Amino acid sequence: MSPVHTSSDRPRVSIVIPLYNETRAVPELCRRLDAVLREASSGYDVILIDDGSQDDTWARIEAEHAQNPHVKGVRLSRNFGHQVALSAGLDHVTGDVVVMMDGDLQDPPELIPEMLERWRQGWDVVYATKRSRKESLPKRAAFRVFHAIMHRVADIDIPEGAGNFSLMSGRVVAALRAMPERARYLSGLRSWVGFRQIGVEFDRDARYDHQPRMRLSRLVKLALDAIFGFSRLPLRLALYVGIATSTLSLGVGVWVVYQRFFTSNAITGWASTLVSLHFIGGAILITLAVIGEYVGRIYDEVKQRPLYLVRETAGIDAQRAVH
Repeated sequence: MSPVHTSSDRPRVSIVIPLYNETRAVPELCRRLDAVLREASSGYDVILIDDGSQDDTWARIEAEHAQNPHVKGVRLSRNFGHQVALSAGLDHVTGDVVVMMDGDLQDPPELIPEMLERWRQGWDVVYATKRSRKESLPKRAAFRVFHAIMHRVADIDIPEGAGNFSLMSGRVVAALRAMPERARYLSGLRSWVGFRQIGVEFDRDARYDHQPRMRLSRLVKLALDAIFGFSRLPLRLALYVGIATSTLSLGVGVWVVYQRFFTSNAITGWASTLVSLHFIGGAILITLAVIGEYVGRIYDEVKQRPLYLVRETAGIDAQRAVH
C-alpha cells in the first residue's frame, strides 16, 4: 500500500518544462512558478529544456538563472522534439516529486498545490485533464478525436483528455527514466507504469503569446507514436483487411463462375479483372505500410543512438548533463 503523506509534508519539487522559441513567455512563467512553489514546497528547481530554439530563449533562461538559482537550464544540441525534451528534463531532476508541464502558460502553475495535496493523500501520479481549452475549433476537434481513438485502441488505459501536465512521485520518474524507447509518448508511458493515479480537472488557458509552436506534422507524428507504441490494433487491422479481401475475391470468383455456367450473362472483358487486381493491390500496400511503421520503429530502436545531446547547461553539473 502506498504511504499516505501528512498535510504538513512540504516536498522538494522539480518542474520540467520543454521550450521551443518561448523567449517571451519565460519571465512570466518563472515568476508564477516562484510565487506558487515558495509557498507549497520546502525547495524547488525549475528545469527549462531549450529544444533547439531559434530565438533568444537560451539567453533568457541564463538571465533567469542569474536572478534566481532555482531556475536551471539544459540546452539541447538541436531540436529533438517535445517528448524527447521532456525526457531530457526527467534525467536531471532532483526533487521528491516531479511536475511535467508546457512552457506556454496553457498549463497553469497555480494547479500545482492541488496536485501536491493529492500526492500527500498517497497518489503516485496526479494528471491534469482538460475541462475546456481555448484553441481553434478544428484543433479541439482533432485532439478530441485522437483521445477518443487512443481510449479505444490502446492496450492500456490512457485517461481521455490527459496530457503531459502531471505530478509524479520519485518511483514513477525512476520507472520512466528506465524506459529506453525512442518513439516516446510520455502520457502513455506514465499510464503504463501503473501505481496509484488520479486526475484533476482544469480549464486550459490560451497560449501566452497566442502563437502556436507545434507544427501539424509534429502533432501527426506524436499521434502515430502513441497509436503504434501502445496498440497492436493496426497489425490486426492488416489481418482483417487480408481476410476481407480474400473473402470478397472468393465471392466475386464464385459469382463469375455462376454467371458463366448457369446464366446467359457471362462476364466478358477486363473490367472485373482490373477492379479485383486494384482492390487486392491496394489492400496489400496498406498492409505493408502498417507493417513498415512497426519495422521502422524497430530499426530506430536497434540503432541505439543517444536519445538527445546536450550543448550546454545553466546551474546543472556538466557530468550530469551527459546522456
